[in-house]
Amino acid sequence: MQKIELKPHYDIVIIGAGMGGLTSAALLSKAGFSVCVLEMADHPGGYLAGFRRKDFRFDTAIHWLNQCGPEGLVSKVFDVLGNDYPRPVSQKRIRRYKGHNFDYTLTNNPDEWKAQLISQFPHEKDGIERFFKAAKKIGKAFDNFSNIFRSEETMGFFESIRFKFKLIEFATAFIPFIRFSGEKGMKKGLNKFFKDPKLQEIFCSESELLSCLVPIGWAYYGDYQSPPKGGSQVFPEWLEYVINYFENPIYYRSKVNQILLDGNKVKGVKFECRGKEYTVSSNYVLAASDIETLYEKMLPANSIPEKMKGKLREAKLYSSSVTVSIALDCPAEELGFNEEMIYLSQESTRDEQSSGNPEKCGISILAPSQRDKSMAPEGKGTLTLYIEAGMEYMNNWRTEKDEAGNIIRGEEYKKLKNEVAELLIARVENKVAPGLKKHILFYDVATPLTHYRYTGNKNGTMMGARPGRENMQAKVAHYQTPIENLILSGHWAELGGGVPIAVRAGANAALLVLRKENKATFNLLAKYMDSKIGLDELKKSDLLKPYDNSWIQNPTPAEKLALRQVNNEEVKDDN
Repeated sequence: MQKIELKPHYDIVIIGAGMGGLTSAALLSKAGFSVCVLEMADHPGGYLAGFRRKDFRFDTAIHWLNQCGPEGLVSKVFDVLGNDYPRPVSQKRIRRYKGHNFDYTLTNNPDEWKAQLISQFPHEKDGIERFFKAAKKIGKAFDNFSNIFRSEETMGFFESIRFKFKLIEFATAFIPFIRFSGEKGMKKGLNKFFKDPKLQEIFCSESELLSCLVPIGWAYYGDYQSPPKGGSQVFPEWLEYVINYFENPIYYRSKVNQILLDGNKVKGVKFECRGKEYTVSSNYVLAASDIETLYEKMLPANSIPEKMKGKLREAKLYSSSVTVSIALDCPAEELGFNEEMIYLSQESTRDEQSSGNPEKCGISILAPSQRDKSMAPEGKGTLTLYIEAGMEYMNNWRTEKDEAGNIIRGEEYKKLKNEVAELLIARVENKVAPGLKKHILFYDVATPLTHYRYTGNKNGTMMGARPGRENMQAKVAHYQTPIENLILSGHWAELGGGVPIAVRAGANAALLVLRKENKATFNLLAKYMDSKIGLDELKKSDLLKPYDNSWIQNPTPAEKLALRQVNNEEVKDDN
């Protein structure tokens, strides 16, 4: 059991040990600040936390990674901290589009798929060429994403003007396609390239034209990575080690109930851990937690303008999900799975594809153990099935609420989530992997309620607020709050989601603290983030505390099992 040994005061308290909060904590620790991280779950990572069942390890949220290659945004931040961070693996086979009448695979050489489509639809050659050309242009824009790293809130007036020009340049590749969304918009957008219904059917599950183009664009520039050995949870494990190396604590099962104010300025937090309440003072609070919970429950009622809270309540969010994590009695490749994500489309409307109805929605299918043998014991495998889903499905998943408003997950809930899992497994067996069921050792089901319980995010949303005109006009994403020295650090600070956005948010939140408290270190990091100086020059500075790159990755459950088996064999040999 973790012992709470709080100092009475920290420079910064960080709420949430997801990738955003951990990135902030690690950078500020390296800059010499005293930091205390408070996380309500019992281990770090947020949606990257993963879990263990028996001798299997499962990722909870990763389909693929991007911006994690040598020149990517994520690597650019991690390089500041040390060079022992986990390295993702570049993917060759990226995405398989499988439906009733089609089956195609996108690889890291998209021109192969382009040639295949032209050979099958020669009458649409010109449109196919233009489609892939547009995608490549978008990929090029993303390839320079790390050069527009900093948030405008970290900039002065003239920097902000230059930044706006960079953003316009970045967005030029996207602007022609932003307006094409929904059933009618997609039809109109695809018609600009090709009109053959069978060709358009490949993208039957996409609700936005950009979501058709972006994956191809990333593939052109090699920006698809699989998680590092051991799964995506090794990222937070490494960041946790770095933070602890600088003698700063992370306390788990610690739920912040109140942010303490002195007038309109932060002065600390009250939190509860294992039934006990603690108070700690701080100069700053960085919130890498759910924004509505922050504004409506942790702060005094009138501290945030009602208009601002109203806009946040109406924000357009990413959906939550149902994730079925499956343990197999054989390697996943024996059932025909490879490293790519398979998207299994259903014969239904675009809205139904993302509706959460297990009979009509599209299914994303991954075989993590095919990518990384350490995720499962030798001779076995793992499979992950994922669908978009919402909290409201089947009367809130057949749950009830007690007098205090807490969700009660009874037998009806357990029955429903297993029914959903069985439906999804049956569909995958029928269309992708004949005989799948007989190879299943066990499976675990996470619903939107599961994601809400473990992250606290509104409706169990996977990635916060969606990019788009409405959220931009409402200024949903922001770092600086109406409370002095209360800064957003997680994915609510940005529109969009995923590891790059969370890391970007965490780094920018740290920059905002440094801008006020340590101008020299701020200037050093800002120049590096703006690509005005390189990593070598950054490392020459004595403004950042040294780190000895001493992290040693723990073996996975499957690797521990293999070690135990080897040791038992050695004992038998000795006898």
